[in-house]
Amino acid sequence: MHAFVLDAMVAKTHRRLGIATRLIGICVEEARRRRCEWLHVDFETPLAAFYLGSCGFSAAQAGLIRL
Repeated sequence: MHAFVLDAMVAKTHRRLGIATRLIGICVEEARRRRCEWLHVDFETPLAAFYLGSCGFSAAQAGLIRL
């Protein structure tokens, strides 16, 4: 089973407080608790350091068609 994180966002006034990192951490915990094999996240390039560095995701290839 796979889980997905879509459009996670923290209000500008509350950024840089660790809220987003904790939010993603909760997603990871819940996906594991529910026995998911994979947790996916899509993000734009400026967020790569956050997801790949701070949150521990690995880069992976995917396909996309713009409609």
